[in-house]
Amino acid sequence: MSKRGAGGSSGGVGRFFLGLAMMIAGGYLFLSSIKIVNNFSLGYSLYSIGGFGLTSGMVLVPFIFGIGLIFYNADNFLGWLLAVGSLVMLLFGVIASINFRLAPMSAFELITILVLAIGGVGIFVSSLQEIK
Repeated sequence: MSKRGAGGSSGGVGRFFLGLAMMIAGGYLFLSSIKIVNNFSLGYSLYSIGGFGLTSGMVLVPFIFGIGLIFYNADNFLGWLLAVGSLVMLLFGVIASINFRLAPMSAFELITILVLAIGGVGIFVSSLQEIK
């Protein structure tokens, strides 16, 4: 009768939880060092069609007409198409304007984050293998 550990293997429960804790700590430190910046404004060009920049303010014009058509007649397909299409364009424009930047940090901090995250993955995966 063999003793079973993490994942039904004899790899060890201690190594499993050590790897899991290291992965969580490294992932948390990595995600907390990412800074999110956006450039979205009403004058910001969302899309470019033939060299003409379509701004987010211009996308609101069909949205306003669509809302007006919906309030006039809720079954109006064109009103729903204009309103939903404009909202989708605004949503994609906001998402496209987001920039992710890594916060300034020392080499020691970056190496610590990488050792915790990647080392944790290695220990975690090795705990799921059978010991020979």
